[in-house]
Amino acid sequence: MSNHYYTKNPDLDHNYSEFTFELKGHTFRFLTDSGVFSKSTIDFGSRVLIDAFSDRDLPEGKILDVGCGYGPIGLALAKTTSRTIEMVDINERAVELAQKNAAHNQIATVDIHPSYLYETLNDTEYAAIVSNPPIRAGKQVVHQILTDAYALLKAAGTLTVVIQKKQGAPSAKKRMEEVFGNAEIIAKDKGYFIIQSTKV
Repeated sequence: MSNHYYTKNPDLDHNYSEFTFELKGHTFRFLTDSGVFSKSTIDFGSRVLIDAFSDRDLPEGKILDVGCGYGPIGLALAKTTSRTIEMVDINERAVELAQKNAAHNQIATVDIHPSYLYETLNDTEYAAIVSNPPIRAGKQVVHQILTDAYALLKAAGTLTVVIQKKQGAPSAKKRMEEVFGNAEIIAKDKGYFIIQSTKV
């Protein structure tokens, strides 16, 4: 079990690789390794979330990327908004890669560090929380991300997640409706749903 991407220290030999990828009109260079999610390319769900997300109507403040992996969502948002992005993941190998990828792509407006979900954050209120949650870690973990986000958001702040329909998007949407009083599917593509709730 210790070699899953959602564990603290994946027990796998290093196998670094590098690729470039265009996100939101910017070309990024990503270093990846064994033991991280979607090692070979930016997974489709993250791409759909990045394209669907907008910070235009958000309050002032940071954006939090929960389960950031080696960094695609958080780094893309740092490049395309004027906000600081705090990026956290339990996987210390992924966090180290995200830090390197921020440096490779000359992105300084990020705060990247290890955390199990929301345990060790560097702020108490966020303008938005985004997540491509670790579905394989189980429904309880995913729903904890959804539930605990509410208290960390500013008024009018948003929680935006990507989940495949067949991997629990309907139940996630229902949970977000219970917690926030609202949940909207703002995009869907190839079975991936981008679900967003607003703190009102």
